[in-house]
Amino acid sequence: MAPMERGRTIEANGLSFHVVVEGEGPAVLLLHGFPDSSYLWRHQVPVLASAGLMAIAPDLRGFGESGRPQAVEAYRLRAILGDVTGILDALGVERASVVGHDWGAAVAWVMAMLLPQRVGRLVPLSAGHPARFHAAGIRQREMSWYMLLFQFPGVAEEARARDDWRLARELLRGEEDLDRYVADLSRPGALTAALNWYRANLPPEALFAADPPPLPPVACPTMGVWGSGDHFLTEELMSGSGEYVQGPWRYERIEGAGHWIPLDAPDELNRLLLEFLTEGASGG
Repeated sequence: MAPMERGRTIEANGLSFHVVVEGEGPAVLLLHGFPDSSYLWRHQVPVLASAGLMAIAPDLRGFGESGRPQAVEAYRLRAILGDVTGILDALGVERASVVGHDWGAAVAWVMAMLLPQRVGRLVPLSAGHPARFHAAGIRQREMSWYMLLFQFPGVAEEARARDDWRLARELLRGEEDLDRYVADLSRPGALTAALNWYRANLPPEALFAADPPPLPPVACPTMGVWGSGDHFLTEELMSGSGEYVQGPWRYERIEGAGHWIPLDAPDELNRLLLEFLTEGASGG
């Protein structure tokens, strides 16, 4: 498998973004989550490009080599939408299929709902529709305990980095990119920027709200993918997300894969992506 190209710098929405762009053809926007970067997609980008697609994988704000604004409110999802649409505009892409993992899946869901003209097909990995999280049962609440820890500025940073990042290493359970995560988050301001995603979008009042904010349905074809070994998000969050999709809905469960599906099951995920994204009009 050919390695990903180094990437380029794109100015969008007032920030500089490191973006990997490979291949030519219908665009596929790949959005990583916490605590990743575009490097998460190293097993997908070459495969998508070889299949005649343009793979676009940015380091989202606060992560990787992209800009890291300091204010918590700078990490609200509407600001992130401005980033990704600005990146697409800079590349001359009007419409793309969007694949998102973890927080990137949340961005992808919101993008499909609020900017349907920009999204051809949607593939959320691990994280189901935002409204499903609000209706989560006690099992999901137990699995999400760390989100409350992340709300405390200074306390969360110290706890995660203490004893050679012991808590972070325990939470990530020996994931393939663990040492890379530690190195990335050890840079000045990087850990706070990453945690600000939670502080801006999932404060305690949102975590325990009785009802989610009203959101329009997803109109585009959507394929949700979840791994049976996910320690952070329950299957019900994803498998039940079809009720919020008016377009064709498909659910795929990958046995044995953990939370980081692009790393744990790259061949199976690539098969599913190529099948779904090239179906019909080659990814919308």
